[in-house]
Amino acid sequence: MSNITVDNIDLQKKAEQNQNEAPSSDNQKVVEKKYLIPFVLITSIFALWGFANDITNPMVSAFKTVMEISNFKASFVQFAFYGGYFTMALPAAILIKKYSYKKVILFGMALYATGTLLFYPAAQFQMFGFFLASYYILTFGLAFLETTSNPLILSLGSKETSTRRLNLAQSFNPIGSLTGMFVAQQLILSKLNSAEQAADGSLIYTTLPEAEKAIIRANDLMVIRDPYVVLGLVVIAIAVVIAATKIPSTNKKDDNFNLGETLQRLLQNVTYREGVITQIFYIGAQIMCWTFVMQYAENIGYTKAEAQSFNIIAMVLFLTGRFTATFLMRFVKASMLLAIFALGGIGMMTVVIFVGGEIGLYALIGTSLFMSLMFPTIYGIALEGLDNDAEFGAAGLVMAIVGGALMPPLQGAIIDSGEIMGMPAVNVSFGLPLICFCVIAVFGYRRFKTTK
Repeated sequence: MSNITVDNIDLQKKAEQNQNEAPSSDNQKVVEKKYLIPFVLITSIFALWGFANDITNPMVSAFKTVMEISNFKASFVQFAFYGGYFTMALPAAILIKKYSYKKVILFGMALYATGTLLFYPAAQFQMFGFFLASYYILTFGLAFLETTSNPLILSLGSKETSTRRLNLAQSFNPIGSLTGMFVAQQLILSKLNSAEQAADGSLIYTTLPEAEKAIIRANDLMVIRDPYVVLGLVVIAIAVVIAATKIPSTNKKDDNFNLGETLQRLLQNVTYREGVITQIFYIGAQIMCWTFVMQYAENIGYTKAEAQSFNIIAMVLFLTGRFTATFLMRFVKASMLLAIFALGGIGMMTVVIFVGGEIGLYALIGTSLFMSLMFPTIYGIALEGLDNDAEFGAAGLVMAIVGGALMPPLQGAIIDSGEIMGMPAVNVSFGLPLICFCVIAVFGYRRFKTTK
């Protein structure tokens, strides 16, 4: 009888202990009810910068045709666009230390809207450099938004579910990307008179007298301009909604922080340091695959509008992979999943380079499935345990987007060479993303081994 009583008391104690213990990450909610409205609003910003990214990628091909410039020069669209991230990420982190997340987000949206509205005078002056300056200012805003929104999403709930929560929020980024791709295809690329082809596949535009070219150029630049101007008005409208909504101020203001000491701590953190380097290579791979799929498709006979359809399919795969990866992280460690997906990217690039043709095109499209989890997963792993240094850690990871500025011009220069060792240069150029995926695979495997 006494043994039964003791057993019952022991069971009771264990039950009480279990109730007091924190729930496992599997049982915890990714988004708690009290954070739902802020989470939804900030997630809408993820879609906004996805739209900007993926309406812009096809513009490399559009400007190449309209302005009659090389792939190398046209790829400076990406240099200006992603260079803005590098320029403004650190200033954004400094402002986060002095002001609330909400204020920095609103400032970023003001810069975003300004850059898009500058497309109006850029089209009037018909200057490629003016368009580049508009992209540069636009991405000043995106740098503020990404530097702020990612750590804010991570902080809206428990640390155990932070990487899953960021993957969920990032899953809405491709929705904006798909919309941007659709607008680029239906409202820009298909409307460009300069892209009309003769029966032999050559561009009619290049054979016209200069006076006729000037008329077409003016029309086509307005076609490029209009969606960006409308985007600017949408950004202003969403900024007004955010301004009227209470956003949790989870960042700790610190007017006395020491930038030098913060950067020294970050540089001494091996996981963070390797994460930033890996993110540079990932962004480079993503932008190269999405920018030059059009040149790859055009090289085997597709029109610009048809080539953009492949980008849309790639983004659908990317979106599917993002949601699937978020689910798989319940069962597979994020670092191992990253390494596995990177190996998939390596396999796809190998087919693109050495098989080519239609099969290579399908492999290039399929690469997006494997890229889907990479950005938020590298981001989440790199920021683990940074605590008060998280804002500056986030700034470094946003600055890593400079990979999208540096690598596309290099790939464009390779494509301009025409043929390399008997292979189409456009095929060989995808050796650059192949190298990038190798770096990502090593990072994922190393992090898995060190945290087992």
